[in-house]
Amino acid sequence: MITPTDIDNKKFSKQLVNGYSVDEVDDFLDELTIDYTKTYRDLATLKKEIDELNSSVEHYKSIEETLQSTLVMAQKTAEDVKNVAKQKADQIINEAKNSATEELTNLKKEIEDLQKEKEGIKKQFDIYKAKMESLLISQLELLKDINK
Repeated sequence: MITPTDIDNKKFSKQLVNGYSVDEVDDFLDELTIDYTKTYRDLATLKKEIDELNSSVEHYKSIEETLQSTLVMAQKTAEDVKNVAKQKADQIINEAKNSATEELTNLKKEIEDLQKEKEGIKKQFDIYKAKMESLLISQLELLKDINK
């Protein structure tokens, strides 16, 4: 490939009458034309590749933006789901606490009622025992009187 320096440094031999040799100048121009044509084609090909690469970059940027927005939306949705789940968990815990408190209150009342019933039965037993004791004492006294 001919460089700009090659062109700048190119020296043509001079002919005595007409100046530069026409054949050397024509040969150099032919060489220069071939090289310039090749460079022109390469430049066009590279521009086309650059356009295609820029198009691909834009496509991937679009995909990246879509992915980023999708990720942000997914994170927001996950946060929302997490918050709803926490609210539900708190609600379930509160309901369980309320239910347990109510059940505990009912059990305490039932225990209290059973203790009162037990005390009532114990009093009845003590009364029965006292009556039986009195009956037995009176029967014993009766037997003693009979033996006398």
